[in-house]
Amino acid sequence: MPSSLTPVLLVLPFVLLLGFLLYWAGARRSYLRRSPVVPGDASLLDWHFFVPCRDEEAVVGTTVTRLRTDFPAADVWVIDDDSEDRTGAVVASLAADDPRVHLVRRRRPDARTGKGAALNAAYDRLGAFLPEGTDRSKVVVCVMDADGQLDPRAPALVSGPGAFGDPETGAVQIGVRMRNVADRRPFPERGRLVNAAARALVRVQDMEFAVSNAGMQLLRNRTGSTGLGGNGQFTRLSALDRVGEAERRPWRRGALLEDYELGLHILLAGYRTTHVADTWVSQEALPSARRLLTQRTRWAQGNLQCVRYAPRIVSSRHIPGRGVLETLYTFVQPLAHLVTLALTVLVFGALAVGLVRGQGADEVVALLDHWPLILVLAAVSVAPFVLWGPVYRRDHAPDASFARSLVWGLALWLYAYHLFVVSARAFVRMLRGRNGWAKTRRNAEPVTAGPVALES
Repeated sequence: MPSSLTPVLLVLPFVLLLGFLLYWAGARRSYLRRSPVVPGDASLLDWHFFVPCRDEEAVVGTTVTRLRTDFPAADVWVIDDDSEDRTGAVVASLAADDPRVHLVRRRRPDARTGKGAALNAAYDRLGAFLPEGTDRSKVVVCVMDADGQLDPRAPALVSGPGAFGDPETGAVQIGVRMRNVADRRPFPERGRLVNAAARALVRVQDMEFAVSNAGMQLLRNRTGSTGLGGNGQFTRLSALDRVGEAERRPWRRGALLEDYELGLHILLAGYRTTHVADTWVSQEALPSARRLLTQRTRWAQGNLQCVRYAPRIVSSRHIPGRGVLETLYTFVQPLAHLVTLALTVLVFGALAVGLVRGQGADEVVALLDHWPLILVLAAVSVAPFVLWGPVYRRDHAPDASFARSLVWGLALWLYAYHLFVVSARAFVRMLRGRNGWAKTRRNAEPVTAGPVALES
């Protein structure tokens, strides 16, 4: 290994680690010191749920029925994006008996062009449905996954003075939980070891959203750069109107991260976004590593696509300086993963070549001379993940032992390495011009041939 690489090897990890630690400390502090959310009067707003669907026969009936039961004053708009199963028939049957259930049918070639396009179709239908003279600032749209289940308290909590009770608030994101976290056999037909690994994967996804991502979002509340997710995303209709006027449509056609992109557009339009962690929407975690990696590759690629907004974010008069810094940090993450991965391959490749040629032993010895520094670096890298374990236990798994919570924290640390894989895959897909996508297969669906998460 060339000696010139040694300073890079020692300095760059510290730079990246410092940025991570500062962000983690801010997220943890924001999570632990958050104040209880003050609820508002949900009856002052008009509620509409958008449920985009593509081949969701297995789950959509339950989702719509639950929404109508828990929120009887709300309308449910199901967008059937040219499903090849009975999704449309299931929803049509429900709509025939309930005037507050609406089926928005889409057909190819207009259909299957992205979730954003499907949501735009529902936006158009809602606009035509509302009476003339409706105060659109009082209309709230909530985007739900086809398998989503919403906390019945959610409308009241997102109506409070810190959320839609403030007329400057254009969008609210709520917490996300994994409802199959207690499932002992995610794969009933498989063996004990496979199910143990699947349970661990489901658990760390719940930890990721319940504490780690929640802390990140609460930090963003402080910086003025709160992001939106694809499930449990509440948006004021007047904010969608303003984004549509500026961007031609509220949701961008074909975007792979249309939820986060919409949040950026709402901030650029001059509205405030916020996160409410005291309520939640639940969904099913993915017990399959393969499905998880394909899903997260799409998310990482969508993040990379949003980098093009950096100049607009920096020059915006609506986003404060700390919000600009946080957004740029978010943009940089996939790129930082790529740089770290490339540097790791380069360094270990150079060491291997040197050892084969009989010239690398001195470099290895010189590197090992720094073992105390390497040990500290490793410990500081692992500790932030482990420390989320007891916090998660306190708030979401009080029956678990403290020792188990530490094991969960270690699992969260190992799980975080998937980010390097998906960032690399996303970058390769972008280089190859592959921007299509298909939905992630639900756990209740049978396995089918062909792609289920990303198209060619």
